[in-house]
Parts: sequence; C-alpha cells; structure tokens
Amino acid sequence: MKKKTIAAFLLLVFISSDVWAFCGFYVSKADGTLTNKTSQVILVRDGDRTVITMSNDFKGNVTDFAMVVPVPTVLKKSDIKVVEAGLFQRLNDYSKPRLVEYYDQNPCHQFYAMEQSAPLSEVVVSGMATRKKAVKEKEDYKVTVEATYTVGEYDIVILSAEESSGLYKWLTANKYKIPKGASEVLEPYIKSNMKFFVVKVNVEEQENLGFEQLRPIQIKFNSPKFMLPIRLGMANADGDQDMIVFAFTRNGRIESTNYRTLQMPTAKNIPLFVNTNFGSFYANTFQHQWAQQQNSLFLEYAWDVSPANFMKCDPCVSEPPNFEDLKKAGVWWLGKDAYNDYVNQYETQKRHVFFTRLHVRYNRKHYAQDLIFQETPNKENYQTRYIITHPATGDLNCEAGKAYLKSLKERRKKEMEMLVQLTGKGYDDWDVVMNADEVKNEASYTSVSKEIISETHNKKAGKDIFMASVALLSMVSLIRVSKRKK
Repeated sequence: MKKKTIAAFLLLVFISSDVWAFCGFYVSKADGTLTNKTSQVILVRDGDRTVITMSNDFKGNVTDFAMVVPVPTVLKKSDIKVVEAGLFQRLNDYSKPRLVEYYDQNPCHQFYAMEQSAPLSEVVVSGMATRKKAVKEKEDYKVTVEATYTVGEYDIVILSAEESSGLYKWLTANKYKIPKGASEVLEPYIKSNMKFFVVKVNVEEQENLGFEQLRPIQIKFNSPKFMLPIRLGMANADGDQDMIVFAFTRNGRIESTNYRTLQMPTAKNIPLFVNTNFGSFYANTFQHQWAQQQNSLFLEYAWDVSPANFMKCDPCVSEPPNFEDLKKAGVWWLGKDAYNDYVNQYETQKRHVFFTRLHVRYNRKHYAQDLIFQETPNKENYQTRYIITHPATGDLNCEAGKAYLKSLKERRKKEMEMLVQLTGKGYDDWDVVMNADEVKNEASYTSVSKEIISETHNKKAGKDIFMASVALLSMVSLIRVSKRKK
C-alpha cells in the first residue's frame, strides 16, 4: 500500500514504545508531559463483583510515573495485586483479527486438493505496608487519605475528596504534576462519592524484585455499576485514544448500554496481496468503520473459552487462554481445578467463561460519558476474520481451466471492490503486489485493477456527460418558455 494510505494511527496491537494508558490519567512528578494514546484492560464481571487489570508500557524514568484511577470504594490491600505482563500479550495474540488462507484446486487435474488453511498472518498493541487509619489532610484540601499500601513495586494511596479543587491541590502539594483540565473531569467522580486510586513506583521495591518493566495492576471490588471510567483518561489525552477491552463473564457477551456495540465486518474475501501487509489493511478498515460509526464500540471476538469447551476459535491464531491464564485474569468462579468437571455437567455449567474483545476509539467530542456495560445472554461465537484465496497453479489450458480463469477474474474484481468498501480507499490507492504463485494473465490483480480503474473513470465520464446534457436540455427548455411568454 502506498505511504499516503498507511494509517497515521497505530492500533494497540502495533504499539512499540508509547505509554499504555487506561481508565485513569497519568501524572508526572517531573516537568515532562505524560500523555495516553492507547490502553489494554482486562475486565471480569459476575454479579456485582468486578476485577479490572490495567496494563502499561511506560518508557522513561520510573520516578516520573504515577497514575490516578477512580474506584467505587476504599480498596483493601487484599483487593490489589500485581500480575505478569505476558498475560496481556497472550490474550491479544489469541483474540486479534485474523487472516485465513485457502487454495484453489487445478480444475485440469483429476484429483481434488484439500482446502488448506495456513498459519494466520500476524496483526501488525510486596511490600508489607498495612492499612492506615484515615487521616485528614489540611482543611483547605478537604482530602482524606483512606488507606496506604505497598503492593509489589507500587506505593498506593486511596483518597476521598469533597471537591475537585482540593484534590487537585493535594496532588500538586505532594509534587504530582497534574494535566490541564484535570480538575474539571475530577468533579463528576467526587459528586458520585467515588474514591481515587493513586499509584506511583517504589523504586527500592522494584530493584529488590528485579523487574525492569512495570507490571500490570489488578484491582477488585463490589459495585452495582458495571463501567470503565474513560473520562478521566482524557485529561491528558492528545487526540483520539484506542482501548482494547478483554472481558470475561459467566453467561454471554458484554456490550455497552450507553454507546452502540457493533460487529466489525467479518468473513470477507479480500485480494491476495493483502497478506503482505495485513496490519495496515486492518488499520484502515477499523479507521473507516469508526469514522462512519462514531459513538460506538466494535466487537472483534466473542467465544465460550470455558476449559470444558474444546472448540474456542475457527481458526485459531495462537493457543487459547488456559486455566492459569483465566485465573490470573481474575476469573474467580473456575475453582481450583476446572478440568476435573468434565463429568459433572452441573459444575461445568457453573464454570462457563465467555470471552468478549471490544475495541473502542474515544475522544472528548464523541464520548462525553464513561463506558457503561451489561452482560447479555448472547453466546453466539464471533471473530473478525478475512479470507484470501491463492489461485490454482500448473497448466490451465484445458476447457475447465479456461472457465476457471474467467471466474477467477470476476472473483478478483469482487475482492478489489470489497477492499475499497472495507477501507474507504480508492482503487488506485493500492500497490498491487505480485505473489510468487500469482497468475500472469488477464486474471491477475494488475490487469483486474487497471480494468476496474478504467471502468470507474468511464462511468464517471459518462455520468458527467449525462449531467451536462440534462443541464443543457433544462437551459433550452427555459429559453423556449421565455420566448413563448414574450
């Protein structure tokens, strides 16, 4: 694809360096500016109990790192834990959009080749401190330190506040550099009586533990509200932000109740040359769908991944999350050993796990509210997948082969049309890459692409001539009417 067509944004799954943000905002203890562009969140929900795991890929001096996240209640130390970073990578690799490859058989041969699917193309995203008695800060701050903990490499403070300006002053007085506009977005959470989960790095503990990168933080709480507070994350946002939600529930998919939840286009046949840059193709596809359907979340994967369910994807791009992965993610209802429940239908039913992957791109203009979710009874399997088909190889000079080449040409026209429809790009915005097994005849993508562009230009020219003719006839009619009146 031409450079001009490559998306300016990076999907979460393509991230290499920037900060991975989430539901709160980053604050800096230095003069540097920390912004959040993308995020990964694991969300586990059953009844009123919620477990949230937040990942970050902070680059820089860890002494400059801190974050603020609104929470519905004062968390106990047992409600907070640190998990290994590889969990997010495994969940992403397994649930990401995928490319499926098939192969045509040669109709001139007297045998039937099995349809094959190739490996799917890669998508180019403790200490011992105890809870302290609530301590009142200076009266002008109207901030209460509800609890302090050290968990893993993190020092944690749980705050409550009576007004946003006081919380702003408290954070500033404690040498946190607060982003502009923070006071405004803090106020709704304070009015809702939410608390604030403030985290910074304990450098000494990090050195003792031997971790070079900051690990994800997991929190759990009970609340009737099933939501993710994204508004606070926009306080130091720079443009649009992407968030991938890996959600685990007991009964079915999750969806937003205050924004539309839409499925990404799937099971579409696209040109063979897309396999050379599937990442850019999907980036353009997502951008095009989002531009048409803003105020929406997009479903990229949904499946029953219960240990007792053997079929968890079709096809699979990597190993599905195993029992240990699910437990680390916070799926508490599995028990100690879910694999021993195969013979016990009742126990197996109780231990269902449904996996939903949602992708949201949000900004201040179109997402004025936090994300509110609900668990639905919808257990329908879904995955974002696209299909490429390799042409038949070998001698095609038989009658059946000639008919095949004719049908191949028509199929490839439809594939090119689908490419334009999905990405919103023009036919001439794509560099048609010749594959090693590409047919070099009138059915090649090069020939088909030129023919489509020519037909498109001819149609446009014909339409322009038609409109000009209509305009001319209208003018003549007006002149005649005018003469009659005279």
